[in-house]
Amino acid sequence: MAEQQVFPTKGNLIAMKRSLSLALLGYDLLDRKRNILIRELMSLVDKAAELRGTIEDTYKEAYSALQLANISLGVITPYAECVPIENGLTLTSRSVMGVELPKVEIEPGKLDINYGFLNTTAQLDMAYIAFDKVKKTTVLLAEVENSIYRLSVAIRKTQRRANALQNIIIPRDQATVKYISDSLEEKEREEFSRLKVIKAVKLKKAVPLNNKED
Repeated sequence: MAEQQVFPTKGNLIAMKRSLSLALLGYDLLDRKRNILIRELMSLVDKAAELRGTIEDTYKEAYSALQLANISLGVITPYAECVPIENGLTLTSRSVMGVELPKVEIEPGKLDINYGFLNTTAQLDMAYIAFDKVKKTTVLLAEVENSIYRLSVAIRKTQRRANALQNIIIPRDQATVKYISDSLEEKEREEFSRLKVIKAVKLKKAVPLNNKED
């Protein structure tokens, strides 16, 4: 057995008890971390479900507006090319139990119309406004789904480490501590019995000598 490979000494017993204590503490910390990450994950899952429903409706609204704009204006590519590239995104992060989660923000501001009104229609304006909403909702959903992925990976890693401590390291250390303790107790019993025998022999030898003196 693995525990019998450790020589049963008091020094090894102290070391193994310390190792067991650290393993138990490590498992407790990992279990807390796992629970906190799971709570964070569940809150984001609910948020993602809500966003997916919202973004589906938002895309439908946007493409419906785009279809109406195409019908009223023909191909709207020239007007679309007037819309500037979005460069107002900022990416930061927040830490949850050591797990870095992305935080994507889009610079707030007034929605500027970058095409003329002379040859355009209200349908184009509606499409432009709808796709701006799509953009903002997509940014938020990307943040949430990436956070869910990172949390899922972290939870799996934490679970594996907790399982290794609970099912392998802690039982092994407990068995080793028991083996050393039992071995030391057996040695103490043997030593006590040996001392009793020695004392009895000494007493036997001492009794005849006393009789001769009498």
